[in-house]
Amino acid sequence: MTEKMAKPKGVLLVPKLSPTEQSVKAFFLICAISALGQMFIIMIFLFSEAFGLFVSTPDSQGVSLAEFFFSLDWYPTYPVPSYGSGALVAGSLAVTIVSIIMAAPLGIAMAIYLAQIAGKFGREWLKPMVELLASIPSVVLGFVGMVTIAPFMQSVLDLPTGLNVLNASIFLAIMATPTIASLGEDALSAVPQEIQDASYALGATHWETIWKVILPSSLSGLSTAVILGLGRALGETIVVLMIAGGSAQIPISLFDSVRPLTSTLAAEMGETAIGSQHYHALFALGALLFIMTLAFNLLAFFLGRHWQKNSV
Repeated sequence: MTEKMAKPKGVLLVPKLSPTEQSVKAFFLICAISALGQMFIIMIFLFSEAFGLFVSTPDSQGVSLAEFFFSLDWYPTYPVPSYGSGALVAGSLAVTIVSIIMAAPLGIAMAIYLAQIAGKFGREWLKPMVELLASIPSVVLGFVGMVTIAPFMQSVLDLPTGLNVLNASIFLAIMATPTIASLGEDALSAVPQEIQDASYALGATHWETIWKVILPSSLSGLSTAVILGLGRALGETIVVLMIAGGSAQIPISLFDSVRPLTSTLAAEMGETAIGSQHYHALFALGALLFIMTLAFNLLAFFLGRHWQKNSV
């Protein structure tokens, strides 16, 4: 009987780590736990402060959940204040959806060009330029929209103001496009070369291979890229604060002014007394924005899993 034992089937033998490797592993584990802990602490603080809006005190009566979510009136400084988030949520969704309708086709088209059409020289120059576009400060984009696009819209389209949904959506699309293009290019480049070669071997052209083979195979990554770009637009603050108009109303057209959640937080948090009902209401808006952003990230995760399973 030999001393060597055959490796059991289905058992993965993990090599023993050296002391240095164990130290590195422990360091990264501590970093991961620390990041999760910080996130958990922020969540506790955010939701605990938001909870104060719905609790009655000797100085004020708590706001009901129905009023907060469904009321369209946001008048925190009135003698009888109203803390309805409906119009603010509608404003956020309006500028986000319009911007992603603009950014998604452009970002995916850029990703297809970078991954499948551009040569090596073009890819080496164009992709850094696309990613550099994402580094433009949002305040610069907001300033451009306020001093150039807004007066242009107002004069050419004969509008009462150029600070509206369309103006804000244009610049949110500019900010979201690099995210979609960069992540989309990574997804398209990850399609195995064997699948593309098989398509060419069957007589498909380059465009047929892109449209019928590469795009369906990368739907997981592309859908994730689009939804993460949508989350980027939803969480933007300075652009919508400067050029969305600041009117808490449900938009009827692209030329109506709106006041998204992020701009409300930025505009009012610095002028609110700590511990007041208005203070807790702003934290409630922050918690609502957190939930919406989390929902988009979860949607990206599950869509990615769904498309990945279907493409296998």
